[in-house]
Amino acid sequence: MRHCSHRLGVLVAFVFLAVTPAFAQEGSSSPVDSTTGLVFRWINFAIVAALLVYAARKAAPHFRANRELIGQKIAEGTRAREAAEQRRREVEEKMKGLGAEIERIRADAKRDGDAEAIRLRASSKEDAQKIERAAQAEIAAAERAARMELRILAARMAVERAESLLRDELTPSAETVLFRGFVEDLNRSAN
Repeated sequence: MRHCSHRLGVLVAFVFLAVTPAFAQEGSSSPVDSTTGLVFRWINFAIVAALLVYAARKAAPHFRANRELIGQKIAEGTRAREAAEQRRREVEEKMKGLGAEIERIRADAKRDGDAEAIRLRASSKEDAQKIERAAQAEIAAAERAARMELRILAARMAVERAESLLRDELTPSAETVLFRGFVEDLNRSAN
């Protein structure tokens, strides 16, 4: 780097020294037409050309590296674009199959829903039959209990009615007649 800056300094000094006579003649009538003007123009051209050649040689590795980097970036971009295109095609293929997949899922859901509805109806019917059987058994048990209670009530009422009739009809004289008849029946059966 130091070597390059030294060369550049020498070159600037040379250009300054070479251009100085041209500036000195500026005050004269026409330095362009003179031989000195022509020489200085050629020297100026040579300096500028040398500078351009020097700059091109120094910048060439940089430009080459830049070109290679740009080439790599372009290649990476191309690969990325191709990968993105491939992914886009894959997604499009999946999207094409998505409609059929949705229809299949809908058909499965409808079939499962219909099967569940049938199962629920059968289960509900079975539960209703169980409830009906339980209700019939409960009604039969309640009917038996009511009949028993009715018999007990009828028997109690018959006993109460009989007691009432007996109280009304059983007077002390009727009681004596009944007692005598009972004793006679005992005597006869004992003999």
